[in-house]
Amino acid sequence: MKSMLDKKFILSFFLIFVTGLLFSQTEKENEIENVVIQGVKKYKNKKENPAYAIMREVWKKKKSNGLLLHKDYQYKTYEKIDFRLDNIDSAFTKKRAFKGMDSILFKYNDSSEIAGKAVLPIFITESIFQTYGKNDPKKERKDLVATRLSGLKNNQIVSKTIQNMYQDINIYDNTINYLNIGFVSPVSTDGFGIFDYNITDTIEINTVRSYEIRFTPKNPDALALKGRLYISMDKYNVMKVEMQTNKKININFVKNIATDLEFDNPDDSTFIPIRNETTLQLVMNDKEKAKSVIAKRVANYTEYQFDKGITDDFINKIIVPEDEAVSKDESYWQANRTEILTTSQQNIYKMYEELEDNPKYKKVVKVIEIANSGYIPVVDSGLDLGNIFQSFGYNDIEGVRLRGGFRTYRGKNDMWRIQGYTAYGFRDQKWKFGAEAKYMFNKTNRFQIGTGFREDVLQLGVQLTTDEGIMTRSFASSSVLNSGETTSMSSVKQTNIYTSIEPWKNIQLRLDATQQSIQSADSNLFNINFYKNGVLRSNLNDTRFTATVIARPGAKFSTYGIDRYEMTALATNPTIILKYTKGFEGIFNSDYNYNKLQFYYSQPVILGNWGRLFANVEAGKNFDSLPLALQNVLPANQSYGLVRGVFSLMNYYEFVADSYAVLFLEHHFNGKILSQIPLIKKLKLREVAFFRSGVGSLRQESIDMHAGNIKLTAPEKPYYEYGFGIENIGWGNFRILRIDFNWRGNYLNNSTPTSQVRKFGVQFGFQANF
Repeated sequence: MKSMLDKKFILSFFLIFVTGLLFSQTEKENEIENVVIQGVKKYKNKKENPAYAIMREVWKKKKSNGLLLHKDYQYKTYEKIDFRLDNIDSAFTKKRAFKGMDSILFKYNDSSEIAGKAVLPIFITESIFQTYGKNDPKKERKDLVATRLSGLKNNQIVSKTIQNMYQDINIYDNTINYLNIGFVSPVSTDGFGIFDYNITDTIEINTVRSYEIRFTPKNPDALALKGRLYISMDKYNVMKVEMQTNKKININFVKNIATDLEFDNPDDSTFIPIRNETTLQLVMNDKEKAKSVIAKRVANYTEYQFDKGITDDFINKIIVPEDEAVSKDESYWQANRTEILTTSQQNIYKMYEELEDNPKYKKVVKVIEIANSGYIPVVDSGLDLGNIFQSFGYNDIEGVRLRGGFRTYRGKNDMWRIQGYTAYGFRDQKWKFGAEAKYMFNKTNRFQIGTGFREDVLQLGVQLTTDEGIMTRSFASSSVLNSGETTSMSSVKQTNIYTSIEPWKNIQLRLDATQQSIQSADSNLFNINFYKNGVLRSNLNDTRFTATVIARPGAKFSTYGIDRYEMTALATNPTIILKYTKGFEGIFNSDYNYNKLQFYYSQPVILGNWGRLFANVEAGKNFDSLPLALQNVLPANQSYGLVRGVFSLMNYYEFVADSYAVLFLEHHFNGKILSQIPLIKKLKLREVAFFRSGVGSLRQESIDMHAGNIKLTAPEKPYYEYGFGIENIGWGNFRILRIDFNWRGNYLNNSTPTSQVRKFGVQFGFQANF
């Protein structure tokens, strides 16, 4: 691409000085006169730049482009994604890791496509989708019509995750999302603050005469794009875009991102996307000659139809295709492909056909699946052992805690699941256990039922809007490094029965019936004693029914079975939870009647090239006076590990409230600030800023019934803490360490008998992201 761009630039430069080419374009509404084709030139201000007049017309008309002109639309998408490993040499092919597979793998080396370098084909998937949409209000449905995979055929999670690394790009958006990192679009209204624009040529795109405008970042160290825009001279629509990241991008495992977009004009008023080609160059280290994976996605959009009277009922219908229905033979693909396969891509299918029966390859696939799921399959039994990532923990009550478990697993789309675990604490010398069974009757509306039981030691003061499920695991009960005593734990016996359904896409209605018995795990260190009718009690019985509405608009899942895996590579969708809990006194010896209402909202937001903000808001209210075991405890974190959505300098049970509201803000700047500092910018560090606050109130009646060894306090004046973090710490492209520095803003003398106030704290953790 670079050589092609250079040739165009040289040609434009030659025309400027030899012929002094001058052209103008006039429209009824606007007049752009004397636009001179220039090479790369700096202007004193944007109004002197002839490209500014053109871009201003693009901004005026951007809302009249594309599919937005019609009441409804539909189109077909052919998508092809392939991965190739480049720069293969003889030393690489002789590595011990490939022994037993080398005769198959390297038979398909290809050197015809990437500058003569040997390339090893790795993976390819082809898919065809049919998309239906409406514009008032905006709704869209995307049906999978056909799909074909090579390699890892039994691991839809991996293949769907690969697909989710890409997304369709609306060039008219102010921000382009690559791997959850915001880049300013070259068509953004903020573009002249980020890019230098120069008109370099006129060219015909799909029979439309167009301006060629070159854009380059003003700051070569900034996280920005460069490339060329092609703008139609009559309607000022974007006809084509060629863009890529600059050489100094600070994105882990990524050396370069390039995208080519093409648009068509089927009539005088409509411009629609027809092609999107995006290539990621992925590397494990940043050395110049390091091997890289070339991951290319091509999407062609065809068979557009408009204003066919698509109804809301049709758009809202949920379609979950069976694997057999979307698996097509080669004759189908030959008839429906809109882009031919290269020799290298054809070889990927051939290679995996030969690898399917290779013993070494089967072992490699198993290792990948175990690392991905955390479960070890027991051969031909339909059982998996695990989760291996939950097998070890430590707290002051149990001491060293070991946990082992199992689950039934016959396939990615199982309609039922049985799972269980047992754990043992070497200090309290007690066994704990839990088990759950659930069944889904219908994969379309996901109607399901389930039941479970557990008897375990839990840290209850770490979550406000709790999950009613039995198999959930508390980070505080099984953390390893703690900044304070972890003695405020409870012994819980819990039985749960639930049913749920999704009557609308990504909106779940759930009803739980729960009976539980709660007492202190060690009453000498921490107790939750309470008075009921003047009688001192140490054990609380609770029977409750909970109705929950969970909305996840825009969420995507890789499978449709009872346990779905959400694809989060490019997720910016919100989570909204509304929860009502009703306690019933007398049922199974339950101690209290009560009513509780809770609301939860979480939203990741990409703020252009300023990074990504994570915002969480929670609010709730107990309408009745209750003892500590049933109260709202503001969530705390006494471990040295990073946990989002909790207070890092608050102690367990420090604040308790009948009514509460909390706010958590965490902003990742993606190196926006540190990349401007000489020397520091070479470390590729990234900055994080955060703010957390909570406020609440507590009835005197709730305080009076408490008889435990801690004082109940509500944050009637908003509690807050703040700080900053440094992430992306490491070397090369292996940068997974993050360190946070936290300061407590108030309640500096709020010590409890078991824990002292922490005015400052350091936490660390590992996070693998781009």
